[in-house]
Amino acid sequence: MSRTRTLRGHALLATGAGLATAAALTLAGTATALPTGAAAASTTVTPAGHYFKATLSGKATFKAGSVTVTCSVSVSAPTSPTGTDAKNQIPAAPGNTNASGPVGGPLSAPTYSSCTSSLPGVTSTVTTSGNWGVSVQNGSPVTAGLTIPTGGFVLQTSGLASCTVTAAPTSAATVTGTWTNGAPSKLAFTNVSVPVKVVGGFGCPTSSTTSTFTVAYDVTDVTDPAQQITVTG
Repeated sequence: MSRTRTLRGHALLATGAGLATAAALTLAGTATALPTGAAAASTTVTPAGHYFKATLSGKATFKAGSVTVTCSVSVSAPTSPTGTDAKNQIPAAPGNTNASGPVGGPLSAPTYSSCTSSLPGVTSTVTTSGNWGVSVQNGSPVTAGLTIPTGGFVLQTSGLASCTVTAAPTSAATVTGTWTNGAPSKLAFTNVSVPVKVVGGFGCPTSSTTSTFTVAYDVTDVTDPAQQITVTG
């Protein structure tokens, strides 16, 4: 799934930070591996088989060098019509339970818009593509792993600085965040680092090899809006 959006400031998208944020969540299909060190406790995600939507809560910020990009709109939703595929779907039972590890699956590539940049005179577009994924591991706190496919997030700027920032440039990258049950539940990544490659001329942070981002998503049940997406043991 590919989406291009003018980032009201994804100017340097922390050279790829947006990529990690976009990913925001998926609990369906094949589990996405969590970073080494995640507790191998039992994990159950409910309601089994339901589809979910991830909507940006607050603002997403991306930093690369001295450049900061702030976005106020980001969404990852099931493929339309709902039920077309397993993206943004909690696995059906018993796949929604793992006795000794995380539960995860494919995620629709998130879109970004309404962004602003700390660089004056710069406009940006973002394209997301490929097979995104997310997994959750029960614990205190509940751990989340977001996987960005190789080159799955590309930020291009124009104006005073013409740059191309590619996240996970050589291989898929997984970043770690937290999940909080609630109404709605939340998926958050705070000051997370993702590898990037920056190409461009004057004003572009071409020496940067990583970018950091902070973002949080509200996760809601699309199949039955009256229910909540919950992670337990």
